[in-house]
Amino acid sequence: MTTLKIGLFGVGHLGKIHLSQLSTMLNVEVAGFFDPSDANAAGVHELYPNLRRYESAEELIMAVDAIDIVAPTTLHFELCQMAIRNGKHVFVEKPMTNTIDEGKTLVKLVEEANIKFQVGHVERFNPAFLALREYDLKPMFIEVHRLAEFNPRGTDVSVILDLMIHDIDIVLSIVKSSISRISASGVAVMSDTPDIANVRIEFHNGCVANLTSSRISLKKMRKMRLFQKDAYIGIDFLDKKTEIIKLKTPEDEGLFTLDIETNSGRKTIAIENPEIKQSNAIRMELELFRDAILQNKPVHVNVIDGFQAVEVAHQILQKIGRGQTEN
Repeated sequence: MTTLKIGLFGVGHLGKIHLSQLSTMLNVEVAGFFDPSDANAAGVHELYPNLRRYESAEELIMAVDAIDIVAPTTLHFELCQMAIRNGKHVFVEKPMTNTIDEGKTLVKLVEEANIKFQVGHVERFNPAFLALREYDLKPMFIEVHRLAEFNPRGTDVSVILDLMIHDIDIVLSIVKSSISRISASGVAVMSDTPDIANVRIEFHNGCVANLTSSRISLKKMRKMRLFQKDAYIGIDFLDKKTEIIKLKTPEDEGLFTLDIETNSGRKTIAIENPEIKQSNAIRMELELFRDAILQNKPVHVNVIDGFQAVEVAHQILQKIGRGQTEN
């Protein structure tokens, strides 16, 4: 099988994780990297002394078949555009772009080009979420908490584009309806952009999603709760656990059950803990990107998915901005 030559843009903390996965992947050759930081480059050369550091982004793009962008968000658009115009496949970390206009331009460029373009929404590949692939998700209420300790590394963008965008993407992928209304509030505490935010997204089908994200918490939490007809589904993205509590059906024999007296009579509840198949989410998304190119398959998180998440994130930021102006 053909070997895919990949160039890596950005070898900071996450970039080094990508490099460690790509360098041990079948049918992949990491041709080199580009990063203006001498400190980052030195860290790479300690582990990969023979890996070439390119002096310019253009030079690296021209030397490879595909690029993996793990650079700051503000650089995503320029690098994506340069690669697409040169016919190169692109994997770009979330958020896809820094602005809605940049996202619109990339959508148009990708649609016109004969390349594969995948966005790194890694929570799509979290084992706890993958455990629900065969389950019929039709939530009518969603509650999400994503809390993180403060880390200056992510503060080049707001908590919406840094953390909440993971959950925006997941919610948009499972709610099969368009958005009717967004309400939001947020506060900048440690940086120049919101560090904590609460958002309510209402959909035309009646579903409501409440999302809370904070990067100034004392503990970590990444939980999503889905409520739908006759079922509650809990997903713990951090501890990789999934739980389904539902009204028992004939297919639920063998599950732990509980009888509950209600106003309409006795109901039997079944509790299911789907099997969690442990996997490396970053490696999985990069392998799927490789396979999409070498086997000419669709990518799993495409440019439209990436754009929609960015668009909703910016609508939230606009709501927060208006609220702060009105106060």
